[in-house]
Amino acid sequence: MKSLAIQWGLLIGLVVFNVAEAQDSTRTLSAAQVMELVRKFHPVAKQASILIDKAQADLLIARGGFDPVLGAYISRKRFDGTNYYNRTSPEIVIPTWYGIEVHTGVDNYTGERLDPTMTKGQSAFLGVSIPLARDLLMDKRRAFLKQARIFRSLADTEQRLVLNDLLMDAMDAYWQWVSYYNQYLVVQANVAVNTQRLDFVRKSLLNGERAAIDTIETLAQLQSFQYQQNQYQLEFRNAGLRLSAFLWNEMGEPYTLPETVTPPADWDDAQHFKDFDLDLTSLLSAATQTHPQLRSYDFKLRALDIDKKLKFQELLPKADFRYNHLSKGYNALASAGEAAIFDNNYQYGFKFEIPLRLSAGRGAYKKAQLKIQETRLGQMQKQLELEIKVRQYYNEFNILKEQIKLQNLNYANYQQLVKAEEIRFSNGESSLFLINSRENKALDARQELIELKTKYYKTAYALQWSAGLLD
Repeated sequence: MKSLAIQWGLLIGLVVFNVAEAQDSTRTLSAAQVMELVRKFHPVAKQASILIDKAQADLLIARGGFDPVLGAYISRKRFDGTNYYNRTSPEIVIPTWYGIEVHTGVDNYTGERLDPTMTKGQSAFLGVSIPLARDLLMDKRRAFLKQARIFRSLADTEQRLVLNDLLMDAMDAYWQWVSYYNQYLVVQANVAVNTQRLDFVRKSLLNGERAAIDTIETLAQLQSFQYQQNQYQLEFRNAGLRLSAFLWNEMGEPYTLPETVTPPADWDDAQHFKDFDLDLTSLLSAATQTHPQLRSYDFKLRALDIDKKLKFQELLPKADFRYNHLSKGYNALASAGEAAIFDNNYQYGFKFEIPLRLSAGRGAYKKAQLKIQETRLGQMQKQLELEIKVRQYYNEFNILKEQIKLQNLNYANYQQLVKAEEIRFSNGESSLFLINSRENKALDARQELIELKTKYYKTAYALQWSAGLLD
């Protein structure tokens, strides 16, 4: 229900803007709505989902190595009117997890000049192929499947990593947009105040209460604020375009944020991230245990360990044993139990080979060990970098919190000075120069407060991002 409400609010707030003039045409866009849009519709987020589908396809390919294989061999030779032989040999091979293959089939040989080793007529066989050294504990087929399972889990982790980074980029653009909008509102309010003041001074000039220079002083202050207003309006529009890069609709089309969409009035309410984990110990624990970058190292190490086991097999001799139980006709078990397995009705083969220096095997195994060592060092370095990043954002978050308290007091003091100076001015005890000076100080303090607040909230999201919790 909550997800439906969010989607409805997003569609109303981001698509339907052509309303009647009598209605309020302004819509707001919160950080939570931006993140929801990015998760659902951004192409990069969809690409991350494709990574999972590709890994699932690779897993299916790896499982194909254990599919039973049905085959047949058919051959015939006839020369100079003589039928040398006809051979028909269908067979099915069933691979098993432990490297043993079970195979069964039939042979049908006919002809006038058969090889003496061939059994004329119909015969059946049931047997096994067993690796006795190399490929007994690990072979390419099992290694491929195990690694495919690991890479399937790795794809989930990589999706989390992509979303974590993407959402942080979106939040960076969002809070810049919020900052410029509120800066624009503050300067706009000052323009309105100074416009009224200019009217007051002009009337006072006509009544002979003010000098003409006061009009120029007031007009110069007004024009200065108008210049800043235009500048912040430009910054707000450009920030909206940068934010639009993260906004896509459900049809897969980019969406340009209209100027009528603004940040909510309660953008600086700390309740917006009340569910965030802001405890340093907990954040460090999350970063070291569940951060997708570190988790990806875990999966890579597991895959490399399987590769090392596979490379170790190349240090072992190849010793393969194959045994077939033979029967007349098409029933492979017709003669079962008639004699011991090596007494009658059998065929076996044994193949043995080993490189005398094992150079290729020793080199491949050493390289596999070095890859693991290299990855572990990279994991240790990445863990340290993440811990430092979490601590840095945590320190910045707490300092910004204190700075906002001080700046609130500072801004309140400047506001009181402006009001006091305006009272003195209306009583003829002050000058426009002093009012403008006080007003400029108050404006600077207010702008600094907005910058601190937006940086504070962006840092709260950066703190979650550094611990890998934004996804």
